Amino acid sequence: MRQVESILKKYGYRDSKIIQVMNDIQVAYNYLPREQLDFVSRRLKIPLSKIYSIATFYAAFSLKPRGKHLVTVCLGTACFVRNVTSVLERIQDRLGIRAGHTTADNMFTLETVNCLGACALAPIVVIDGRYYGQTTVRNVDTILDKYLQTGNDKAKDQG
Repeated sequence: MRQVESILKKYGYRDSKIIQVMNDIQVAYNYLPREQLDFVSRRLKIPLSKIYSIATFYAAFSLKPRGKHLVTVCLGTACFVRNVTSVLERIQDRLGIRAGHTTADNMFTLETVNCLGACALAPIVVIDGRYYGQTTVRNVDTILDKYLQTGNDKAKDQG
């Protein structure tokens, strides 16, 4: 709990900073673990139900463990008409998981969204905040290989 305690201290133990606190916890753990949320609830005297209500309201928060790399596939209209379904199928096959799941080694979590607001780049895949526009079934492997290689953090530096 030291890590969470230091996060609370950073925000002056102010209940008005609960979203920032939750964001920092998620960055530290890759999701919002129940025991950390219980601890925050007690320390800030915020009902746990309110914390869970915030966690479930904002799509950026996850109550389930996520992989090291978050892969998001847009299923919006522009992406759909440009064959994103095949792109998603290839990603699922390559990672061995379906949307909404995390790989057994906790390296990847695959999610879908209804729109990313980047229709000109359709179909679009986002990995760890990096946008890959005009993604095709043929270049899915090249994109994922950047994150599957040893030294996965190098993927952000590669184009």
